[in-house]
Amino acid sequence: MFRTRVGNHHGGLFIGFWGSWSAHLILASMVFLPGLACSQAGQTTDPYARWQAFIANHNKDKFDYLIRGAQVVDGTGAVPYAADLLVQGSAIAFVGPVPEEPGMNVHIIDAHGKYLTPGFIDAHAHGNPLKEDAFVNFLAMGVTTVCLGQDGTSPMYDDLREWFTQVEQVPQCINTAPMVGHGTLRVLSGIQYSNSPEPDALNRMIELLDDALNAGCFGLTTGLEYEPGGFADSLELIRLAKTVGKHHRLVMSHVRNEDDDALLASIDELAQMGKYVPVQVSHLKSVYGKGSGRAQEILSYLHQLRQSGIAITQDWYPYTASYTGLSILFPPWAKPPNDYPTVVRQRKSELLTFLHDKVLLRNGPAATLFGSGPYRGKTLDEAARQTGKSFEEILLELGPSGASAAYFIMDEDLQETLLLDSMTMICSDGSPDMFHPRGYGSFAKMLGTYVRDRSLLTLAQAIRRMTGLPAGILRLPERGLIAPGYRADLVIFDLKEVMDNATFEQPHVLASGFDYVFVNGVLAWHDQQLIGHGGELLRAKNQPRIK
Repeated sequence: MFRTRVGNHHGGLFIGFWGSWSAHLILASMVFLPGLACSQAGQTTDPYARWQAFIANHNKDKFDYLIRGAQVVDGTGAVPYAADLLVQGSAIAFVGPVPEEPGMNVHIIDAHGKYLTPGFIDAHAHGNPLKEDAFVNFLAMGVTTVCLGQDGTSPMYDDLREWFTQVEQVPQCINTAPMVGHGTLRVLSGIQYSNSPEPDALNRMIELLDDALNAGCFGLTTGLEYEPGGFADSLELIRLAKTVGKHHRLVMSHVRNEDDDALLASIDELAQMGKYVPVQVSHLKSVYGKGSGRAQEILSYLHQLRQSGIAITQDWYPYTASYTGLSILFPPWAKPPNDYPTVVRQRKSELLTFLHDKVLLRNGPAATLFGSGPYRGKTLDEAARQTGKSFEEILLELGPSGASAAYFIMDEDLQETLLLDSMTMICSDGSPDMFHPRGYGSFAKMLGTYVRDRSLLTLAQAIRRMTGLPAGILRLPERGLIAPGYRADLVIFDLKEVMDNATFEQPHVLASGFDYVFVNGVLAWHDQQLIGHGGELLRAKNQPRIK
């Protein structure tokens, strides 16, 4: 196994904490890798000199795959370059021209006319890795690692090591990077819906968080627009941030309110946590905000925070509809811990008025598409017409936990402008079961629509947002780049053939055009078929902050 290091980095892309969070973020933005250039073809006077030095010290019949003639997009944002690549075991052994070598017994993949990139990293995804082959939807669009435990919800275990062990007993087609959820910690510690937890309960929550991070979680997620996370005050959030910061991990947040008039205040609340730990805005969006000008204001605010020393990034998915439970439409007084039947009896008229106004503010009943419950596949408007009831009566009957839906509440110009920021990484916010195409199409749509068809980003820029940037921010060891010693999470594709095939009417259709996908050196996907299980449960490791 060849385990060389890239430049002065330890175990991955700018993994060390470089003096301050802001300096760490600057490095993430630059994606500068001293020494990586030596792996690129055409940057040495003798392109075969490195090969001769390399093969002189290695057994030529021990390699598993030779990928020939690819255009390498290495994850740093650098322009593509032509090169061959050798895989041995789970790692990339060599990148550069590989001459015909007598005695080399290796499986050759002809990648002429195609791109070779690192495996895509979904910074915000959902699903259950205990279900075998559950994540084929991600693999089919080139995703080799998903970050789970989002929006404040993670598996309900006092000791997540138990869950880790269960996952490791199930063959995995992709890697899982676990986070621990704030809402789950509130439940486990007995705080649940309290907005003023007892000191003992708060201490118990911090102990659980500390243990989850020691077990290998890559950070903490919050879902402040949901229960029970939304009951947390600033003192609680700061204490959580300090604990995560002690471990040099990350806080990812579904912020308290994504409505346009509350978004910046919600980001500022996250930025207060960012004084102690790197933070990330999950699925950045502005609900009912309009225009690229408004997006520029949001990005300018994020830039100001970075300039002030806050290490803040954001992830984003390429659809203008969100997806979550109906509780997003209901007022706090109609949700737990309040008893919903009692609320309906006592405040029915008030609740109907609230639901009516809320839905109209969110582009009306035709902009809500049910993904579960009795009206699955129908809009709220269609459900109302079908039953002869008002749309607010439909919602009243279903209640805040009665269904989930897609909500067409985002402005395309605004959302596309958010994509253009260099610190925006790509996510799906999807799952295998969600009635939304993002879990099956996000990364294919990114490449097919925004790179190939519309040229909003170059291919190198897009690949960085999908590989090197999330690997660096999450601190995934030896992933996210094409370089010797890095894990062989690889994707080979012809950009002309990449298609996102899932729609809102048929959301569970696999993407196409990704010819080969390797996960830890195992060929996992080829010809639209799952053919191997190379996935691992990844565990974070404490690394000292460099002063």
